Amino acid sequence: MATGPETLGLLLAGGLARRMGGGDKPLRTIAGRTFLAHVIERLGPQCDGLLLSANDDPSRFAEYGLPVVVDSVPGFAGPLAGILAGLDWMGMNRPGADWLVSVAADTPFIPRDLVARLQAARASAGVPLACAASGGWTHPVIGLWPVSLRDDLRHALAVEDERKVGRWAARHGVVAVEWPAVPVDPFFNANQPADLAEAERLYSLLGPD
Repeated sequence: MATGPETLGLLLAGGLARRMGGGDKPLRTIAGRTFLAHVIERLGPQCDGLLLSANDDPSRFAEYGLPVVVDSVPGFAGPLAGILAGLDWMGMNRPGADWLVSVAADTPFIPRDLVARLQAARASAGVPLACAASGGWTHPVIGLWPVSLRDDLRHALAVEDERKVGRWAARHGVVAVEWPAVPVDPFFNANQPADLAEAERLYSLLGPD
C-alpha cells in the first residue's frame, strides 16, 4: 500500500502515436493484457489514487474506471499539458494531496518502488522535483510534481509556449533517480510496431513479480 506523502498517480495516454501508426499505444497488448493494465497493476499500490490523462473520447478507457483528465491547453501541447491537467484536478478534487507522479501509460515495466524512491530523493536533495533515469538516460515524463507549482506551469505553457518537460523542471530544481537497465529497462516504452515484439521478449525475461 502507498506510504509517505499523499501522492496521486497520473497515467499519460494523450500522445498521438504517429510512429506506431496512430491509435492508443496504452491499449496495445503484452502477455494478453494491455500496456495500461500492466502500468495500473504496478503503479496503483504505490499511490493514493490514479488519474488518466487522455484527449478525445474518454469512453475508450471506461473499463478501467479511472477519472480522465483532458488538456486545458489546446493543440496537443504534450506531456506538460497532461501534467497540468492532473495537478488542476487534484487542486479541485483532492486539496489535501500535494504530490502527483506521472508515468507514460505505455511503460509496462514501471518499478514497484518508483514513488518511494522519487520522494526520498527529492527530500534528500532539497528540491521540489524528481524524475527517473536508466541506462544513461533521464526520463523527465516519469516524474514527481508538487501541486504548488501548477500556476507556474500554467504560465509556462500558456504564456511562454514552453513544451519541454526537462527544461521547465530544471528551472525549479530536479533530481534524477537511477534504476538499473538490465535485465530489463523498467522504463521501456513502445514507440513503433517492432517494439511490441520486444516488449513480449522482455516480459518473458522479467516474468510476473
